Amino acid sequence: MLRPTTPTWTSATGTALRVAQEVLLHGPLSRAELARRFDLTPGTLTRITKALMDEGILTDSGRATQLGAAAGLEEQRLGRPSQPLDVVSEGLEFIGVKVAGDHAYAVRTTMRAQVLESVDAPLPTADPEAVSDVVAHLVEQLGEGVARVGVSVGGHVSATAVRRGPFLDWDDVPFGTLLAARLGTAPVLSNDVVAVTEATHWFGEARGCERFALVTIGAGTGLGLVTHGRIVMDDDVGLGLVGHLPLDPFGPVCRLGHRGCAEAVLTTAAITSAASVALGRSVDHAEVLALAAAGDPAARRIVDDAGRLLGRFISLVANITMPQLVVVGGEGATLVHVAGDAVRDAVAADRDPLAAPVPITVQEGGLTAWARGAAVIAIQDFVGAR
Repeated sequence: MLRPTTPTWTSATGTALRVAQEVLLHGPLSRAELARRFDLTPGTLTRITKALMDEGILTDSGRATQLGAAAGLEEQRLGRPSQPLDVVSEGLEFIGVKVAGDHAYAVRTTMRAQVLESVDAPLPTADPEAVSDVVAHLVEQLGEGVARVGVSVGGHVSATAVRRGPFLDWDDVPFGTLLAARLGTAPVLSNDVVAVTEATHWFGEARGCERFALVTIGAGTGLGLVTHGRIVMDDDVGLGLVGHLPLDPFGPVCRLGHRGCAEAVLTTAAITSAASVALGRSVDHAEVLALAAAGDPAARRIVDDAGRLLGRFISLVANITMPQLVVVGGEGATLVHVAGDAVRDAVAADRDPLAAPVPITVQEGGLTAWARGAAVIAIQDFVGAR
């Protein structure tokens, strides 16, 4: 059974909690910079930071700094040395587990989601008890003494259960309860796209963005949206609604009968199926992309077609949400590396000529990135951000 570390952030509330979270996300930060960001007087800021330091949440970073003359003078005015504040992170580590359809991936991270160690294991069956055993074993492999454990699953997920998990064929499975019995503590349970969106926002490619969209392609398709610095949430998150956006009126039919929707044309299974027919033999996703990159005509056509449809998907998202950045993630995101021209041309074709270009970046890491997302929701829970 897991023996978690004793949390310390539960004592912080209100402005003090927001200050601590700001230091976690953007620190180390000088006192002068914190006072500026929160519009606080020097005295108020000093009282807040002293309390946070007394509680063991913040500390002087101990780093050499180059604050500049103005910042240095302001620090002197606050009666403090020109040394920035940072979070106390020593001994605070987190575990994140991503449960896929036939495999589970786990990572142990620092408080800022730097991956320290990773393990994975196949799922012998989709039976909830068996899956819970695998997750518990992975957590045990990564060691004790962590502050929180986060677990993400594709589908409609509540705080304690998987209401619908299409990749595991689950309905109303009390997954959180099953895991708590094995771990000795309740994990933080989340939809996988929500988790990886939070990780992208807090510590990833969209760090610092007020508005961005994460488009995921892999076993399924997904969309995470952050606006005004907060993820867009709703009770319907996890139902895979974006997967049924129509992209190709002549495309194949998905499992729900929608022709040419994102799920039917952009998943790794959809691309490998089309390529296997065109090539006359069974191929996997990596081989399709490798063949296309090497100039195989059939594979090149399949991959470029998928790239154009991904570009149409991205343009739909960008036209409606107007993000500062679009991040493409998931185990199928490497499509952008091979079909990048097709993706960008399709995005431009579906945009107004006067519209700004859409910045697109690819999230690396594959399924490890999904497990890191699960760790980030555990971090957020620990620091009072969920």
